[in-house]
Amino acid sequence: MNSTFKAVLASALLFLTQFVHGSNLSVELFASLPDVSNVKLSPNGKKVASLIRVNSKDKNGTAINLLDIESGKKSYPVFVENIKYTITDIHWKGNENLLISTRFADMRTGTPTIETRLLNLDLNTGKTQSVVPPSFFKRMGYVPQIQTRVIDYLPKDPNHLLLSLRGFENSSEPAVVKVSLSRDGKTAIIKGAEKNIIDWMTDQQHRIRISVELEDTTYRINLHDANDPHRWKKLWEFEAFSDDMVWPLGFSQDARFLFVKALYKGKDAIFKTDISQPKLIKTLVHSDPNYDITGALRRSEKTGEVIGVGSFYWDKKYKNLQTMLDNALPDTENLITGFSEDESKYIALATSTTEPGIYILGDQKKKSIEAIAYRYEKLTPEILNQVQTISYQARDGLTIEGFLTLPKHIKGKSFPTVVFPHGGPISFDSDGFDYWTQFLSSRGYAVLQMNFRGSSGYGHDFMAMGLQNWGKAMQDDVEDGAKWLIKKGIADPDKVCIVGASYGGYAALMGVIKNQELYRCAISFAGISNLRSLVKSSRFYTNYEITKSQLGSDYDELWDTSPLKHVDKIKVPILLIHGEKDRVVRKKQSEDLYDELIDANKEVTYIELENGDHYLSNSKNRLEAFSAIESFLAKHLNNAN
Repeated sequence: MNSTFKAVLASALLFLTQFVHGSNLSVELFASLPDVSNVKLSPNGKKVASLIRVNSKDKNGTAINLLDIESGKKSYPVFVENIKYTITDIHWKGNENLLISTRFADMRTGTPTIETRLLNLDLNTGKTQSVVPPSFFKRMGYVPQIQTRVIDYLPKDPNHLLLSLRGFENSSEPAVVKVSLSRDGKTAIIKGAEKNIIDWMTDQQHRIRISVELEDTTYRINLHDANDPHRWKKLWEFEAFSDDMVWPLGFSQDARFLFVKALYKGKDAIFKTDISQPKLIKTLVHSDPNYDITGALRRSEKTGEVIGVGSFYWDKKYKNLQTMLDNALPDTENLITGFSEDESKYIALATSTTEPGIYILGDQKKKSIEAIAYRYEKLTPEILNQVQTISYQARDGLTIEGFLTLPKHIKGKSFPTVVFPHGGPISFDSDGFDYWTQFLSSRGYAVLQMNFRGSSGYGHDFMAMGLQNWGKAMQDDVEDGAKWLIKKGIADPDKVCIVGASYGGYAALMGVIKNQELYRCAISFAGISNLRSLVKSSRFYTNYEITKSQLGSDYDELWDTSPLKHVDKIKVPILLIHGEKDRVVRKKQSEDLYDELIDANKEVTYIELENGDHYLSNSKNRLEAFSAIESFLAKHLNNAN
């Protein structure tokens, strides 16, 4: 099985490599949306649904592809242009319905918003309609902004699911609504909104059992009676970003145990607690001494029992399957993303530092695996650059882990370099495929990514070092990485630019402000220039107190660490790029900085992406942004490659 699969795969990759080398690695290769993504197997294992990129003379966008595994027949029932609406996910609901999550930008009473809608594609009729019936909105105080929060898919009930919806009696808290997929069925509230309750969770018997309460910055996790959801007791209470947080993940099949995420030796770990006992004792299930455990619980499709978390299985049967898959594909990390309901078939995604992703269809009865799709068909391992895991010491002695990508087609020891801090900032980079990094390195640049203090994944204390620390020690970690690369002789000290998106854009701007000699230029995509304005604008949203806890509430200090205040200190060329309809970081953050830089006679370029969002969700915006970045870097780092 393995040798045959590898031979077919190698042949396909060789063909693709020859094709791409002839095309000389155009910008479009990296600036395109994935060719295939969100591959999902139907419960009966007979069909595969996926999102595919469409790029033709008369159409450009994303389509849903339905593949009949036995016949090989394909159909494309839904297409979007990724201009007003984008599809963010798909999910099988039985074998005859496909749920489609969509996102779009809007305005509510003058406030920019991100709106989501859940649609249902009926495979029998080919019709697509809103999951929430329009008539139901008449019972609400307002149409809810977010309509894609599924509490329970009710897998044994083909006609209903449970949704979390705000908008009742003008409340900002969500109710739980049992929605009928049929317009002839009944859609009804099964649990009304309650003050300060922001989320709900059901057990495997589909009863409402957990509510998450938020009052200012205090969270409470409540357990509801199995027979009467109106009766409840508090399980845990903690402050946002504290080290005693306990987050519920899900129940065991018999609802006796609640699996939770909490700290173990400073890192996020998985525990289970017997909720039938008066004293809550957390029993450790899975941990890692070096990193936080991430990911959702994994369940058996057959039994409903919890079998693992993320990519890790503690159940022996599934652990053995993972081992067999890894032995067959030793050069990639192989994540099983879903099973058929009898678990005879499964979908896996194989990735590596130089493999964007191969979707695998596995058949346990036939003991076979087959490559069915490539995330980026023309970006093959032979043309992508290896990513090295590195570490360096920050100026205060803290160890910072990072990732270095070198252009293999350029010989020499000293490279023009792009320092590339991630967004978030409570997130992290890894050595996995990143289309930004591979694009930049394909242009002849060494690319340095780093998980500065404040990043997630390295434990609570490391994350907490970034709270209310924007532009301070977090920024020093980025600068220390650039200096480390220069000291190693890898970066040409006269050809270093800093590039970032979102928080990374803020870090790029602050980088050239705090050290006016280190960088030759800076690029900010959707970056923040005014922290004071960012915090003030969040007062219109329900996360205002959390935002202040993360960034700070001292407006004078926030202004002191805002790039907009320090325009006079910027001595290098700046490229600002922002989406017209960005609802995560408003375009005013870039517009205001551009105006100030122009008034100060600074060298600056501003590009506003028409209909663009925070995520470069369409290929046109990606291509425009990457083309501008390529030209800007080539000019200011004098790089002919």
